[in-house]
Amino acid sequence: MSGFSDKAAFIWSVADLLRGDYRQSEYGKVILPFTVLRRLDCVLEPTKADVLAELKKRKKTGVNPEPFLLKVAGQLFCNTSPLDLKALMGDQDHLAENLHAYVQAFTPAVRDIFVRFDFDTQIDRLRKANLLYLVTEKFAGIDLHPDVVSNHDMGLMFEELIRRFAELSNETAGEHFTPRDVIRLMVDLLFCEDDEALSKPGVVRTIYDPTAGTGGMLSVAGEHLAEQNPGARLVMFGQELNDESYAICKADLLIKGQDITNVVPGNTLSNDGLPGKKFDYLLANPPFGVEWKKVEKEVRKEHEEQGHDGRFGPGLPRVSDGSLLFLLHMLSKMRPAKDGGSRIGIVLNGSPLFTGGAGSGESEIRRHLLENDLVEAIVALPTDMFYNTGIATYIWIVSNRKPAQRKGRVQLIDGSGFWRKMRKALGSKRKELGPEHIEDIVRLFGDAEEVGREGKPVSRIFKTEEFGYRAITVERPLRDEAGQVVLGAKGKGKGRPVPDPEPAIPRTCRSARTSRTTSSARCARMRRTPGSTARRRRSGTRSRSADTSTSSRLPGRSRRSTRSYGASPDASKI
Repeated sequence: MSGFSDKAAFIWSVADLLRGDYRQSEYGKVILPFTVLRRLDCVLEPTKADVLAELKKRKKTGVNPEPFLLKVAGQLFCNTSPLDLKALMGDQDHLAENLHAYVQAFTPAVRDIFVRFDFDTQIDRLRKANLLYLVTEKFAGIDLHPDVVSNHDMGLMFEELIRRFAELSNETAGEHFTPRDVIRLMVDLLFCEDDEALSKPGVVRTIYDPTAGTGGMLSVAGEHLAEQNPGARLVMFGQELNDESYAICKADLLIKGQDITNVVPGNTLSNDGLPGKKFDYLLANPPFGVEWKKVEKEVRKEHEEQGHDGRFGPGLPRVSDGSLLFLLHMLSKMRPAKDGGSRIGIVLNGSPLFTGGAGSGESEIRRHLLENDLVEAIVALPTDMFYNTGIATYIWIVSNRKPAQRKGRVQLIDGSGFWRKMRKALGSKRKELGPEHIEDIVRLFGDAEEVGREGKPVSRIFKTEEFGYRAITVERPLRDEAGQVVLGAKGKGKGRPVPDPEPAIPRTCRSARTSRTTSSARCARMRRTPGSTARRRRSGTRSRSADTSTSSRLPGRSRRSTRSYGASPDASKI
């Protein structure tokens, strides 16, 4: 069993023992922590005697032994128990108690992984089902020493197990596991323009995922860079809310030799676990259409008190969808352009493209992105790409270090036709991107040119100004049965036209900043600075509260008034 795939199959055979006492979707609760435990057991085996000797020595001096033990172990972690998995098998009657004690003897960062896995509960559950000895024996018999299975192969094996368990529970997999083909496309798009810099020997870059899940995006990014430049180093950071996903992510990075203190638990929106940190690359697949009501108090407080000095200065989206909050958080983690800048890749559904009219939180966020020239490209993906939803999705590439040919431009790529049918559907995922599709989309992005195929555009380039427009509300005067304008009889409105109580007519016109000018002189006369209110009387009518704030809608569905003065960009432009 020299190949990592053979070892993955062997570990998977443990599922045969669990069948009946565990549901399929629960296999990972046992197999993943035991795999991590055996790997760490093998990694520490050569230095175990030396570590125990050092521990005894340092206890006599009364100093904190941990720094000395880590140095002796030659790792970022160690274990101070005289036991290991093979030794545990010698005392079957006390296996559960000894296993608990063995796990507790790891350094705190590693111990936290097993706490998040809720491993103590699984030990007791296996003991009650008379399975603990059988499962422990299985893992004690497999050799996962680094000399036998490298960090790279161990990472691949662990990812294979994660993927299988995600597929078994695909009703929730999309919340914590992004399909590998989508991640590969995102990583290729993210690194596309930095090939030269990343190929230099000894280069070190940082990457961050605020919704890390099981760490798939970070892992694929690391693999990609290793393939391109084995001498390069990608330092990974992340934050994850779900305890089990956090444990898997942390374990995966530990297995690959990463510093696991860079991965933190908690809700990214209400509690930034890595305050003040800036990164070279940022990747995320935040949950689609999930409300942020439970963190609304903290988010609004930061928005109101800190403004643009905080993360959410540009605006707040509606409470029913927090996708754009994650994007704003990522913007706050970008390096300043003068320090080299950063690039962001994020998967969003269609809502952030078009939801919200002029002056709304969503519109103001889009306005901030466009007016600061941060959006490089938006790639429309095929439907049915994710485990738990079949809706249309988009990859946004955002950067504060655009190359010269992209400045002031946004590229739209229609990748909805780039897919192949899967042999077996996994939940809602029925389509996948083949290597040729990924290569084609990345080439379209890298060329940054307008391209059409079979009479249809697949790549379009627009000026950022073309996505802005103005929404104006025009109120008509109330008229009596004879058609005469009704005038106010008292108060401040005395002698002035009374507004018609029927709903106002929303209208749109191009932003004053756009290179296109509307053909309507009336629209031009009503323009004001963003956020202002126009009040004017014209030909016996009164335009009350004409909302002229800029609304930046990116391509998607566009709700137009049939009486609008101009049109915002819509899906027909893609």
